[in-house]
Amino acid sequence: MNYTDTEVVVIGAGQAGLSSAYHLRRAGFEPGRDFVVLDHSPRPGGAWQFRWPSLTYGKVHGMHALPGMELTGADPERPSAEVIGAYFVSYERAFALPVRRPVQVKAVREDPREGSDRLLVETSAGTWAARAVISATGTWDRPFWPRFPGQEAFRGTQLHTAQYPGPRTEPFTGKRVIVVGGGTSAVQHLLEIGEVAADTTWVTRRPPVFREGPFDEEEGRAAVARVEERVRDGLPPRSVVSVTGLPMTDAMRRARASGLLERLPLFERITPGGVVWPDGRTAPADTLLWATGFRPVVAHLAPLRLRERGGGIRLDGTRAVRDPRVHLVGYGPSASTIGANRAGRTAVREIRALLAGTGTRGDVRGRPLESIAATAAA
Repeated sequence: MNYTDTEVVVIGAGQAGLSSAYHLRRAGFEPGRDFVVLDHSPRPGGAWQFRWPSLTYGKVHGMHALPGMELTGADPERPSAEVIGAYFVSYERAFALPVRRPVQVKAVREDPREGSDRLLVETSAGTWAARAVISATGTWDRPFWPRFPGQEAFRGTQLHTAQYPGPRTEPFTGKRVIVVGGGTSAVQHLLEIGEVAADTTWVTRRPPVFREGPFDEEEGRAAVARVEERVRDGLPPRSVVSVTGLPMTDAMRRARASGLLERLPLFERITPGGVVWPDGRTAPADTLLWATGFRPVVAHLAPLRLRERGGGIRLDGTRAVRDPRVHLVGYGPSASTIGANRAGRTAVREIRALLAGTGTRGDVRGRPLESIAATAAA
């Protein structure tokens, strides 16, 4: 079998992957030779390119610029998919990042060659043999669909946030819609769908917590710490938003006053024409919209047996405890745009230390990043 040797393979070219690539280049790793970025998407933009058209840039919650290049002058009325997609295109070009796409990563496993300390990254475009892997695959490709008795018999439409086409579309206009989920996406969907639907019902597993006032740095650190604790214990991570509550906006205040955000507890089963609660209460529905979140995309790491008994991958920083050659960025506490930026820097610092300790190119140095960017843009 033919392998392409490299120092680091980055899997994914969303916020986490591009941040990692930036810091690799800044540390002196040569693009294309010392590291490569493999992305399964057809074009730049990460998960943002798949967001619904009505999610304009002005409605985006907590978007932080990639390291080294600000996102400026964006029209808040343009779809976020267009704005951020174009920004990612410019970013990849400015720093000449070695992104190959579309490439499907099938598995990461031990190199069976005698004496090798490398990992094999098996893909639709061949196999790379790397000394370290940064998995920055996010969650968008693994939407979570809860299961309820009677769900298969439902006669209406069922959609997940990952498939949401926007409010003024056939599944919602003039329809009776039940939105399931207590996160930011669920509220955004309700605010939009409420304008066109015949009726909406909001259902959540737990009572939603609305957060008033600014969210300061201390609160942010505390929220990240709670998510990080789960990851250190080897449990599946929760999102940072799940422990911070929903940021209250003027639009949400108006929606609460009008009754649009009146929440009901989770139903017990689904019927062909709606849902039923344990006390016998029913609600008719034409559409069930599952805003029930996503799970980390880590199946490609299964051959390395990194999961703990609790079901998650235990990390020390970004490093997998069971294999220090593997780093997860955009996982658990770093599953936010600012968290991904910081985690990319941390992963590269730890990988340099790892490679230096094994006598490889961990001590590489490059030209100043400004010089590299200027050369790439010329």
